[in-house]
Amino acid sequence: MVFVPDSSPASVPTTEPLAVAALETERHVASSGWDQNPRVFALVDTAELIAAEPQLAASLDSAADQAPGALSAIEQEDLPRTSNLESLLGRMAWPETVHGVALAVERIVIPPGAERDLPDDPTAAVDALAAHPQRQDVRLLVAVHRDGRSVCLLRQRANDRDDRVATGEDIAPGLVHALRETLKG
Repeated sequence: MVFVPDSSPASVPTTEPLAVAALETERHVASSGWDQNPRVFALVDTAELIAAEPQLAASLDSAADQAPGALSAIEQEDLPRTSNLESLLGRMAWPETVHGVALAVERIVIPPGAERDLPDDPTAAVDALAAHPQRQDVRLLVAVHRDGRSVCLLRQRANDRDDRVATGEDIAPGLVHALRETLKG
């Protein structure tokens, strides 16, 4: 895992469009605090977006927004309520104008091996996770592109700073796979 060293988008140490879009989207989600429902974003080519919606050009003035292949995130509001993220993702499909998709979701993690002590009943297991003395609250932002690229970002509530966000390709392989599937339909 690599930690992004600075909180300002202008100093992000990458110019790769998917990584830049993921970092900007994660910071946008983080600005709303914790205890959020899952949030889904369509990733569209910024140049195509400006061509279709010229009035947006003024709000996209950073160098990253103007770079070739730059992606802009468009939040998908009014998602149906569900307790099953896989079910929600399984019902999603994107038009060809959407080049990628990003998902922000909060999770509780516990140390390896601690899950063997969890009750079999799903409701009781969730309650036990929430009360576990070594639990860690994390937020994942997973972004995938139609061409197969992916990036995962992980923010811990205990280290809730922009310069402490971990990034990697394999942090959440199941979510990467599920998001890729939404782009096939």
